[in-house]
Amino acid sequence: MNKKRREIDRLTILAGGGKTLFSEVGVRYVIPRYQRAYAWEEKEIEQLIDDICDDNDPKRDYYIGSLIVARRKADDGVEYEVIDGQQRLTTIYLLLQCLLDEGYFSRGEVSVGEALSFDCRSKSNYTLAYIQSDAQKSEGKEELLDQSILLAVDIIKKKLAREFGDRVEDQKKFVDRLKHVVLYRIEVPEHTDLNRYFEIMNTRGEQLEQHDILKARLMNYLDDACEREAFARIWEACSDMTGYVQMHFSVEDRVKLFGQCWSDPPSENALRELCKGKRRSEGKPDGLDISKIIDPKSEVDDVDGALEERDAEVRFESIIDFPYFLLHVLRVFCRAERLSMDGAEELGSLLDDKLLLKDFDKVITSCEKRGDMDVKRWFARTFIQFLLRSRFLFDKFIIKRENTEDDQDGRWSLKELRTSGAGSAKKPYYADTSLRYKSEWEKTYAPRNKECLMIQSALRVSYTSPKVMHWITELLVWLFNNNETERYKLTDEAERIAAEAVMENFLDLGNYELGVQTPHVVFNYLDYLLWKEDKEKYKDFVFEFRNSVEHWYPQHPSEGTFEAWDGIDTFGNL
Repeated sequence: MNKKRREIDRLTILAGGGKTLFSEVGVRYVIPRYQRAYAWEEKEIEQLIDDICDDNDPKRDYYIGSLIVARRKADDGVEYEVIDGQQRLTTIYLLLQCLLDEGYFSRGEVSVGEALSFDCRSKSNYTLAYIQSDAQKSEGKEELLDQSILLAVDIIKKKLAREFGDRVEDQKKFVDRLKHVVLYRIEVPEHTDLNRYFEIMNTRGEQLEQHDILKARLMNYLDDACEREAFARIWEACSDMTGYVQMHFSVEDRVKLFGQCWSDPPSENALRELCKGKRRSEGKPDGLDISKIIDPKSEVDDVDGALEERDAEVRFESIIDFPYFLLHVLRVFCRAERLSMDGAEELGSLLDDKLLLKDFDKVITSCEKRGDMDVKRWFARTFIQFLLRSRFLFDKFIIKRENTEDDQDGRWSLKELRTSGAGSAKKPYYADTSLRYKSEWEKTYAPRNKECLMIQSALRVSYTSPKVMHWITELLVWLFNNNETERYKLTDEAERIAAEAVMENFLDLGNYELGVQTPHVVFNYLDYLLWKEDKEKYKDFVFEFRNSVEHWYPQHPSEGTFEAWDGIDTFGNL
């Protein structure tokens, strides 16, 4: 691989053969002097351990964060300067040492070693050596020891005692779980300004998330610098789930991708369109500047200042976050590319953002069975175009929350972006999405928008967790498969999804006495049908989130008030 390109390595806390994160031969991690000293306290340390434990499937990989490093020259191996993630890395190191001390491993089974050190912090280095020594006596050594590290060791040991005690089986389960705890080590390109990077990360104040890692991976599959830049611009525009995706591009790019009126669906050659007229900069290293991953605004070529049109306050809010949107688009991709046998079928029944990287790995592996082409490059090119097209369709045809001065709590909205004016005076405005059949009059097709908004909002409040909002995937797949002249039937498709859910999860069971376990979609679909039957009577009705199902006739009536009734759990009493 070109040494100027970033290396991304998948690491686990424990591996086979007694190896740990710190057992790579000849590999050392150094915490540079510009990093703050170790500072994690009880809250952060216990949260890390809880996160490791908190999973119903102990064999499922759990992404614990990213480790950003820069390779240093070393005579006897590889030395990584830790730019970001040192608090987590140090805690993992201490956790492994505590597990050794507390007998979770057999003597000689696992070795943490001396793979972690601190630049210009003799106390910290002495303390790491001290906690590994067999005879730990702090009398007379307090001034030589880093009390923050000692406190962390004490917190970890007390936490382990509370969680697992002397229960060998529980201890073994925790150790086995560490084999599935994943950390991504990202090596920045040569010549990266490390001080500038640290400043950005310190300001940002957060770890790279799985979608950040995914972005870096996919961009690394592209050899052409112009394609990587175009990929990044599309990704960052789509990752901002507020508003409409067109407005997250400069005017120049907006016209290239969405036409003069900014409302045409993007073509299948979006990368090529953005690359037109762009040339690789002279003398620029053929690598990806790390700041382009962590600083989204650096990706937008706002040469004409066009992004001033963004609302000062967010007007339109998405009903899902970007990681979940990626999972929907991945499933759309699998359907379109007919990968259901080897890809989508294995993705699981839930949309789980913790499995984002793993799901993408499965699909890419499935694609690799297709032939000898450069699959990873093809996937990166194809997926980014699916992402952009899906976002365009999502913005236009899937409901949002719209915030206005008149309604502080927001309301359901199904609108599309349109433009008025020409040239430099062109401005966006938003109108109800047109679900129009050919040359219908507006009074004929306008009611479809309201019906579509109502059935989608019924689905939204029925499925409150983003993990189970499969109806969005289904609608996106349908939108991909039907052209503009057929999309007036979108309401019918949403109604079909709701009706099938009611049939499968309620009617087909043959038991109408589920009580508070009755699926919310049953109530909301009935409300939708009642509203549709008499829209004028229920013109002010809106779907809202309700946390519980209640009984009309009391379950346990007070003596002398109501008679006991055996049918209290029937659907009609809920």
